Amino acid sequence: MKETAKETSKEKKFMDWFTEILQTAEIYDYRYPVKGCGVWLPYGFKLRELTLKILRELLNETGHSETLFPLLIPENMLQKESEHIAKFEEEVYWVTRGGLNDLKVKYALRPTSETAIYPMFSLWIRSHRDLPVKIYQVVNVFRYETKTTRPIIRVREVMSFKEAHTAHATKEEAEKQVEEAVQIYSKFFDKLALPYLILKRPEWDKFAGAEYSIAFDTIMPNGKRLQIGTIHYLGQTFSKPFEIKYEDVNGQQKYVYQTCYGISGRPIAALIAIHADERGLTLPPNIAPIQAVIIPIYTKENREKVMGYCKEVFSLLKDNGFRVKLDNAEDETPGSKYYKWELRGVPIRVEIGEREVEKSEVTVFRRDKLERRSVKRGEIIGELKKLEKEIHLNLKERAWGKMREKIRLTRTLREVIKTVEEGKIAMAPWCGKNSCIKEIENETGFNVLGTPLNVEPPAENCFNCQKEAEKIIYIGKSY
Repeated sequence: MKETAKETSKEKKFMDWFTEILQTAEIYDYRYPVKGCGVWLPYGFKLRELTLKILRELLNETGHSETLFPLLIPENMLQKESEHIAKFEEEVYWVTRGGLNDLKVKYALRPTSETAIYPMFSLWIRSHRDLPVKIYQVVNVFRYETKTTRPIIRVREVMSFKEAHTAHATKEEAEKQVEEAVQIYSKFFDKLALPYLILKRPEWDKFAGAEYSIAFDTIMPNGKRLQIGTIHYLGQTFSKPFEIKYEDVNGQQKYVYQTCYGISGRPIAALIAIHADERGLTLPPNIAPIQAVIIPIYTKENREKVMGYCKEVFSLLKDNGFRVKLDNAEDETPGSKYYKWELRGVPIRVEIGEREVEKSEVTVFRRDKLERRSVKRGEIIGELKKLEKEIHLNLKERAWGKMREKIRLTRTLREVIKTVEEGKIAMAPWCGKNSCIKEIENETGFNVLGTPLNVEPPAENCFNCQKEAEKIIYIGKSY
C-alpha cells in the first residue's frame, strides 16, 4: 500500500488511511456521485453478509423474527410522537412527487422505523397472549446528514441497518429485554473480536422518544469514539400515541411497554480500522470472505506436479467447510499474490512448492502474526481449525489491549482536557448531576459519552465540581 496506509497514518491521518484501505482492499467504493453514499464491492459485500449472518443467528435463537417493512412513511405517521419527529425532522428526505403529480401526502424515506412499525403493532396486538412481540429487519435508512460525511461511518444512506422492535406486557419484562439485547450485542461484538464499552447515554443524548439509551462504543485508532450499537428503553412513549394496547388476564385494556435496538454498518468499519496493520486488512476467520488462500510456487518444469497437489489440498479444505481460494493466476508472481491477499486480510495463506509436494506437507502463513510453519498433509484440517481459533483470540486480545491503552483515569477537568487532546478517552469520577457535565460539552467541544453499567466509582470527588462522586463518566471526541 502507499505511505498513507502505514501504521503511523492509521493514527495521524486516519480518514485518509481508512478511505484508501476500503478501496484498495475492494471493500467499499466511496466515489459514487451522491454525497454520503457508497457502493459495497463484491468482497466487501461478502464480509457484510457473513457479519449479518452472525447477528441474524443471535437474534433468531433468542426468539426474534425477521420481517420487512416499507421504505415510505406518511408524514402524519412520522409526526405522531412529537419528541421523535423533533429530533429527526432536519434529517428527513421527503418524497413529494409521484411521476408528474404532486402528492397530497408527503412521504418520508425511512430515517428509522418506529413510526412505520408501531401502527402495525396496534393492529396485531390485541391480547396478552399476543405478547411479547420481538421482530427485526435489516434495511437501508436515509438521513440528511449535515455533518462531514465519512465512508460507512457517517453516511446519508445507511446500508445494512438492523433494527429490532419489541413489545411487552410490563415494564419489568421490557427492561429484561434491554438486558437480553445487551447480551446479544456483547456476543456479536465478541464474535467480531471487537472491544467495546457499554455506556448509558447522558439524558440529552438519548434516542428521541426513549426513557433511556444504552450504547456500545469502541475507540478508533485515532482515539475517537465510534458508536457501534444502541439499545433503547421506550417505556410507553410510543404505545400511547399509536394506541398499542392489549387486554390483560382480567379483561382490562393496557398499553404495552417497548424497546428498540439498532446496529448499522459501523461494526464493519470498526473491525477494519482496529484490526488492520501496515500491510492492509486483518480479518477474523469467521467473517473473512476467504479464510484460506493457496499460493502455488512452481517453475516450468514442476508446474504440473505442484498444481496437481494444490488442487488436492484445495478440494480437501473446501470439502471440510473452509472458504478457500486457489490463486492460479499465471501473470502474477508468488510475491505479488502474497501482497494482494495480505491487503485483503485473508487469515491463512497456504504456500505450496516442490519442497512441500515432496514432503507431503504445506507451509502455513498466519496473517495476524506474520508467521509461517510447516504442517503435514494429514494434519492440515485439524491445524487450520486450531489456527482459526488462535487468530480470533489473538485479534480479540490485541484489540482489547489497544483500547485499554486509549482510556485514562482522570481526576480533574484539566486532566480530562489534556487526555482528550492527546487522542484518548478520559474516565473520570462524577457527582451524577447533568448540570455539572453538560457545560463540559459546550466549553470544550468534547462529547460526554456516558456512564458504564454496574460500575462503582472510586472513593473520590467529582472531577469538575469536587463534590462526592456517585458515578464514573467517560469523555472524549466522537464520530
